[in-house]
Amino acid sequence: MRIVRYHQHGGPEVLRIEEADTPSPGPGEVLIRTEAVGVNYVETLRRGATLRASGAASTATTRALHSGLPGAPSGDVVGPVVAVGDGVTGVRVGDRVATVVRDGAYADHGIAQARWLVPVPAGMDAAEATILASPAQVALGVLRTGRLAEGETVLVHSAAGAIGHLLVQLARALGAGRIIATASSPEKLDFARSFGADVAIDYRSDAWADEVASAAGGRGVDVVADSIGGEVLRAGLRLLAPYGRLVVYGAMGDLTEPAASPMDVFGMKSLTGFAFSELRQHRPDLVDDGIREVLGHVAAGRLRAAVHARLPLADAAEAHRILESRTQLGRVVLVP
Repeated sequence: MRIVRYHQHGGPEVLRIEEADTPSPGPGEVLIRTEAVGVNYVETLRRGATLRASGAASTATTRALHSGLPGAPSGDVVGPVVAVGDGVTGVRVGDRVATVVRDGAYADHGIAQARWLVPVPAGMDAAEATILASPAQVALGVLRTGRLAEGETVLVHSAAGAIGHLLVQLARALGAGRIIATASSPEKLDFARSFGADVAIDYRSDAWADEVASAAGGRGVDVVADSIGGEVLRAGLRLLAPYGRLVVYGAMGDLTEPAASPMDVFGMKSLTGFAFSELRQHRPDLVDDGIREVLGHVAAGRLRAAVHARLPLADAAEAHRILESRTQLGRVVLVP
């Protein structure tokens, strides 16, 4: 089979297609024939060796964030199960599933843990179904962690991204009263509005935080979904209403930079983090609940995926270039 690997850290050009033996599933694992792979921004950081976690990061998080050599990117894979390992129950050869494949997702076949398979609804496009593996579950987990209540105001950063456009839709489905989105171009702002944002603001503007405050009616924002970090995160804390909650679920680059000071939360504000890998490890029951809820929203038409680009496996480097340019609207997908 074909697989994309890199043998040195660097730019997208280090990604290369190689031939490899098709793996066999071990106990508790399945082998999937890949129909589509959702490409995630974090893999551009792992490939470039620019993602660093603090010494306080958990073992699971540190393992997820770092990549040794040779590297083989992870991703959200959709396809039929073609073989099952010992002890696997509840799934059969031929079942079409979505799941996260660690270390080797950009390939014709991938190995995944049977425990975390998501059934793909009949007739759902493979590229669109890549949101089921982790992006939609992350978006839902962020809003649940933020304890979003009906009628509340939500601020979604990077609202045109693979997770951001799902956050906008799920916030609406969960009853948000006002959804404020930020993005970095007129096209992205229009895109965010098309998926349900009430207000869309260009965060490149020096006055973006003032515009958010005005859009929130001067009372502050109840929930902030932040995948940027740094000064954007600190501005988000200042924008929170009393008893408001900011959930950080990513950071573009260095994770060692202090997020906030105690003074930032003295106004009865909360700052918390969300990591899907930690949810799997510590609250698998919530993952199961989330899968059912996401599938319900998809079935009801409340959640849909935007696919910005469908590229052949040989164009993995181009997929990374698109993500690094920050120009995509929704998902970038490889189709072997």
